[in-house]
Amino acid sequence: MQIILANPRGFCAGVNMAISALETALTHYGSPLYVYHEIVHNRPIVERFQKLGVVFVNDISEVPNGGTVLYSAHGVSPVIRQHSQQRNLRAIDATCPLVTKVHKEAIKFAKEGYTIILVGHEGHDEVIGTMGEAPANMVLVEDAAGVEKLTLPADAKLAFLTQTTLSVDEAKNVIDALKRKYPQIVGPNKDDICYATQNRQDAVKQLVGEVDKVLVLGSQNSSNSQRLAELARTNGRPAYLIDRVSELKDEWFAPTDTVLVTAGASAPEEHVQDCIEHLRTKFGATVETRVVREEDVSFPLPRELRVLAG
Repeated sequence: MQIILANPRGFCAGVNMAISALETALTHYGSPLYVYHEIVHNRPIVERFQKLGVVFVNDISEVPNGGTVLYSAHGVSPVIRQHSQQRNLRAIDATCPLVTKVHKEAIKFAKEGYTIILVGHEGHDEVIGTMGEAPANMVLVEDAAGVEKLTLPADAKLAFLTQTTLSVDEAKNVIDALKRKYPQIVGPNKDDICYATQNRQDAVKQLVGEVDKVLVLGSQNSSNSQRLAELARTNGRPAYLIDRVSELKDEWFAPTDTVLVTAGASAPEEHVQDCIEHLRTKFGATVETRVVREEDVSFPLPRELRVLAG
């Protein structure tokens, strides 16, 4: 067996920042510490922090008055911020700056009188937060079929934004459909899909033709991880999305396989290495790392923590 290890893979700058923020907050404030939604969409990370006394909540009312709450990397709506203020919560904002960028674009387009079409997945934490910035001005569309169902006037003043973790190709299909139906539609100055989502997809696209199977480390509720597995399947390769080595099944693989191993932007590297070690032991796998693109992006801790971190 040969393993091709995709690079870049795993943690992005936003995930690194959010995890560091939670670790710093735990050090300074202790537990219980509350996080609004999962800090990142990764089961092993959530479980690790739960063992340290972090409580993940889906309703801000679950945080006791005067408590400390950290907003997850996916961002929150203004209503959540207002509730936090009203209940005297110490709020730490670990929203990824690339998500904050989309929020600011939504506010700007809404102030300018646009109806905003948000391309994204219904119910995703990021989408809920973004739509909360301008609920009266925003319509959600998930795919090109959704574009066909839109009944906005042909001459409507329209703008589009996208969730940051979409498939690059799928987003392009939806945006192209929007532009065909509404040629006057405008978009952001720079693509909303984040650099890490794009780079991890590009790596799979570039390498998938050389392999028999694809193994993606990441959680089922991780949008960008799901897109990596989808991309492999679209290219005719079986793809398996797992959180950790205990979920890996030997019957998925043959000793002669070439396997591409990658990881979503919220998947810890230790689980990648555990899987590689298992395939080495079981199939005598050799490993070749392929660098498709270098990444050198980092984000500072949330403002509320920078002083504490010294």
